[in-house]
Amino acid sequence: MNTDDSNEAQLPPSLEHLIVAPTKDLGDGFEVRRALPSARRRMVGPFIFLDQMGPAVFRSGHGLDVRPHPHIGLATVTYLFEGEILHRDSLGTVETIRPGEVNWMTAGRGIVHSERTGPQTRASGGKLFGMQAWVALPKQHEEHEPTFLHHDADTMPFLDGEGVRLHLIAGALHGKRSPVKTLSDLFYADAALEAGARLVLPADYEERALYLAQGSVEVDGQTFSPGGLLVFRPGSELTIRATTPARMLLLGGEPMDGPRHIFWNFVSSSRERIEDAKEDWRARRFAAVPQETEFIPLPDDPPPVRYP
Repeated sequence: MNTDDSNEAQLPPSLEHLIVAPTKDLGDGFEVRRALPSARRRMVGPFIFLDQMGPAVFRSGHGLDVRPHPHIGLATVTYLFEGEILHRDSLGTVETIRPGEVNWMTAGRGIVHSERTGPQTRASGGKLFGMQAWVALPKQHEEHEPTFLHHDADTMPFLDGEGVRLHLIAGALHGKRSPVKTLSDLFYADAALEAGARLVLPADYEERALYLAQGSVEVDGQTFSPGGLLVFRPGSELTIRATTPARMLLLGGEPMDGPRHIFWNFVSSSRERIEDAKEDWRARRFAAVPQETEFIPLPDDPPPVRYP
């Protein structure tokens, strides 16, 4: 079983990197695993950030509280396997995010949002398990008008058969296309495999990866465990076989149109644009989120990271 990303010489030919996502405890029994960005790979296609949230079980009176915070230059998508999250943003959107639904928020020139456990779930307690991804915007769309789009689970394309159930979140894969409007060429899919089932990942995109959330899978004769991001080499179709019941995210796309800088929740091709966003947040020039009063100060200033 390959769980160590320190010796990539042992990886099978189809894999370029194995990134074992480190776990961070945010308190109250809630843990996250961050697969992107990583020292080994900063982006996969336009995907610049990938977190696994949970699985967690909140006691009555407890829950998730991500206070209002800003974004520029990216789109976010929170995708849940279990539980629910109440999203509020500076456009006035109030939306409860539930499993299988797609909620695509394009920050563009700037948006502020919060993500919390809703009052009913907080009162009773409940589970939370899911993923959050950030998609860097192409240069020509970095200052796009902020938007929030919600799609119910039953409006999304599915492929179902031979022990595989694939839910296409965004982009195109296996001849299906998601109705989610994106600003770059990408794919993002949730795949559940029964033990022994096989899934083919075509070579349609130059950059491709698999994040394993549950179970174990085999690729080129090697078995991989949960919490790993498998980054595949371009140019060839490959087969993923589930050795146990497994749940995974497939993601990728074409390479970005140049490097990106990232600081806190800001992503941009321009270092100066990030400096402007930092000053705007300090001066409270971002639009406020209705019904929210908390404010997160800008964190200390480490140098912005450049993402190739």
